[in-house]
Amino acid sequence: MISLERKRSERSRKPFLLMLVDMGDHHQPTERTTRALGSILSAVSTATRETDVVGWYKNSCVVGAMFTEIGLGDRASALGTMITRVSGNLKNTLSLEQFNQVNLSFHLFPEDWDCGEQRRPSNPVLYPDLEKRDQARKFLSAVKRAMDLVGSLTALVIFAPLFLAIAVAIKLTSKGPVFFRQQRIGQHGAPFVFLKFRSMCVNNDASKHKEYVRQMIAGKAERHPSNGNGEGVYKITSDSRVTRVGAFLRRTSLDELPQFINVLKGEMSLVGPRPPIPYEVEAYDLWHRRRLLEAKPGITGMWQVSGRCRIKFDDMVRLDLQYAQNWSPWLDVKILVRTPVAVVLGEGAY
Repeated sequence: MISLERKRSERSRKPFLLMLVDMGDHHQPTERTTRALGSILSAVSTATRETDVVGWYKNSCVVGAMFTEIGLGDRASALGTMITRVSGNLKNTLSLEQFNQVNLSFHLFPEDWDCGEQRRPSNPVLYPDLEKRDQARKFLSAVKRAMDLVGSLTALVIFAPLFLAIAVAIKLTSKGPVFFRQQRIGQHGAPFVFLKFRSMCVNNDASKHKEYVRQMIAGKAERHPSNGNGEGVYKITSDSRVTRVGAFLRRTSLDELPQFINVLKGEMSLVGPRPPIPYEVEAYDLWHRRRLLEAKPGITGMWQVSGRCRIKFDDMVRLDLQYAQNWSPWLDVKILVRTPVAVVLGEGAY
């Protein structure tokens, strides 16, 4: 229930408050503690409204209450009111000894967990849907990592001559390094250095891309014309910063080959959501952030084989969440098989 309410809050931006009342004794309950917990449940219930939900957060140990309509105004004032009301009821219901053992904690959702340096939820335990999925997939995650290691090593060996040819072409046609290095945001908000073959001139201004990305995430960006079937793409197509060799590398997705190094290092996977730039995450809506929690970023994914830059940003996020919820090694294999076809057809690439 908490997971559903949290997701609703992230989409609607309507906040709710989760209150946890912990007696502190998580051993086998005695008759005394059982009576005390019953009193706590009764005291909390009398402090709630019809729209609020009260129940066991942890069976026979922790009482939870969700205050679902706290308004968009002064949240600090609402929190203070709740604390005063619940504390007063508990004092009137429990003995002084029992009251001193009670630990009250409050958690306001949706969390702005991408603010500051941490870029992750303050308490992952409050995201039980993600925690249960992680526990259930430990073995399958090891299989996925094995696939990543074998796949990335094989690709680096097979494409070694192509690496050399592309490096020579880049050095002969433009000044600057062969590789483009950029900070990206990985799973759970962990930053890492993302690698690509350089396709642009050095020392270029990123403000144009930054503004377009903000518009695209907000759903206000217009499709730019492409050389394909006229549908257009959500991408800056006439970009003077791109070199002639770079345009070819982008069109064929060969600029992505160095990311096999990121996969080998464990920063990325062969299949997963594309890793965002930090200024992209700053523009995310609350529900968009789930794509950073639920899967390690990948070289290819549902987005790449479903139209790529022809797809709106919200639809791309939905594809990422669908992938995370339905993930299996077989799904990865199917996406990997479809990827070369999408690359050859140039679907949405620019």
